[in-house]
Amino acid sequence: MAITKEAEIKKIEVVGDYKTVQIATDTVIKEDGTEISRSRHRHVLVPYKSKKDADDKWTHTDTDISAEASEVQAIANAVWPDTVKANYKTFVESQEV
Repeated sequence: MAITKEAEIKKIEVVGDYKTVQIATDTVIKEDGTEISRSRHRHVLVPYKSKKDADDKWTHTDTDISAEASEVQAIANAVWPDTVKANYKTFVESQEV
């Protein structure tokens, strides 16, 4: 009796002005090649991880996409040119935190 676990990317979407990348991944559990369980996980990527310190200074760090599947990396790199990144920074900094 062999039990395996596989991750399958089911959907990659690019949404909105700041090109948010949304990924839906199914985790599939199989026993002797027959699927016995499936669950869906979604996560979202944005161009930067941003935070504001106590002095109201913003820090923007590029989102690390190195652990993402190669197709997700290719899409993120294609839809996040410098202009989109700059617009995203401006948007984030305009929000009340």
